[in-house]
Amino acid sequence: MSIVETVTADMKTAMKARDKQTLSVIRMLKAALMNEKVKVNHELTDEEAQAVIAREYKQRKESLDEFQKGNREDLVTETQAELKVVEKYMPKQLSQAEIEKIVATTIAEVGATGTSDFGKVMGAVMPKVKGKADGKLVNQAVKSQLS
Repeated sequence: MSIVETVTADMKTAMKARDKQTLSVIRMLKAALMNEKVKVNHELTDEEAQAVIAREYKQRKESLDEFQKGNREDLVTETQAELKVVEKYMPKQLSQAEIEKIVATTIAEVGATGTSDFGKVMGAVMPKVKGKADGKLVNQAVKSQLS
């Protein structure tokens, strides 16, 4: 079952359960997936759908940070609930140790020696962890290992 089909099935389940919170988030995901489908002018592959879901997840994560900085507890609670629903469709995220291992391997592969090779290392690491790790975590791991 593709990601788009899973989202549709979960939307039907949420409708039947009358779960308004989950239904609202799933409808937003479904809309984002449909917009992407129209944009690329073909059925979405699982990889393309995963990229859309990752983008939605990242937007909510950034919103959560902003709401916390602004002491908006009402919006923090709502956004955390949305994040839990979106997380169901995300691939399993890599741990910090796994990210550091991939970064160390990549540094050896590209022959990086210092901070001047940062861009080269990031360019090689990001395709390996696409959708499975936050870019900020990868960035920090690369910086710490190159310095």
